[in-house]
Amino acid sequence: MEQVIAATERMFSNFGMIAITDIIDIAIMAFLIYKFIELVRSTNSGKVAKGIIFVLVALVASGVCHLYTVNWLLNRAVEVGVLALVILFQPELRKLLEQVGSSRLGKMFSGGRTAASDELDSAITQTVEAYAELSKSKTGALMVFERNNMLDDAIRTGTKLDTVVNSELLKNIFWNKAPLHDGAVIVRDGRIVGAGCMLPMSGNVNLSKELGMRHRAGIGASEQTDAVVAIVSEETGSISVAVGGMLKRHLAPETLERLLRNELMPEKKEEDASVFNKLSALFQSKKEANQDGETKK
Repeated sequence: MEQVIAATERMFSNFGMIAITDIIDIAIMAFLIYKFIELVRSTNSGKVAKGIIFVLVALVASGVCHLYTVNWLLNRAVEVGVLALVILFQPELRKLLEQVGSSRLGKMFSGGRTAASDELDSAITQTVEAYAELSKSKTGALMVFERNNMLDDAIRTGTKLDTVVNSELLKNIFWNKAPLHDGAVIVRDGRIVGAGCMLPMSGNVNLSKELGMRHRAGIGASEQTDAVVAIVSEETGSISVAVGGMLKRHLAPETLERLLRNELMPEKKEEDASVFNKLSALFQSKKEANQDGETKK
């Protein structure tokens, strides 16, 4: 027990040695780590990061196990790999440096991705309204709702926009004579950030031959990211949704709305349920109190 007390006293005594420069040092390192993680997410480079971690672990393990030849080769690979990574991520690093030079500190920490639950709620409503009309007219459509994995690479292949989701706008974008109708519309935080964007095709060889390029692109995007993709078939007018590489077909507009809300707004749904439960409990307690009062009378 005395040892625990002594260790606790030593721990608290060390707090007095922390200077303001130490706090600044920790804050800078936390910021750099945060921006690195954001860079990996925005370029979908998770596999590259895993490969780097594997090489570093193998390098340490080869040194511990005295595998001198393997350790020498891995050391040379790391030396060359640093230069290769700079070349590989040159566009992203340039974008990061431009952001450092032009953005305010608060904006950099937020990454420009502020919570927009109201806009997302409206976006879902407008999307369902547009898809109901597009389905009736058999007009092909492809919309990608971004979640955690940022789709900057796909947005760069199309036309960048920054506008609210509107049913009339969507119908105009996907009109078969419009210049952007063949690509995907990408939605981030309830706002359209790109149109006419190209998506990666699915590599799944077991997909039905009935599915065209629009469906394969939607499934491919859902395989490589955590996005929710809504599709309207140009041939049949059928509405589909792709999530996690799985395609749900022949959806009614009501089912589409319910599915989008469940996938994109689960926290809001849980919050609403919690509020409802609290109100129900409050009304129930008042009702019981009134019944007790009448019983006493």
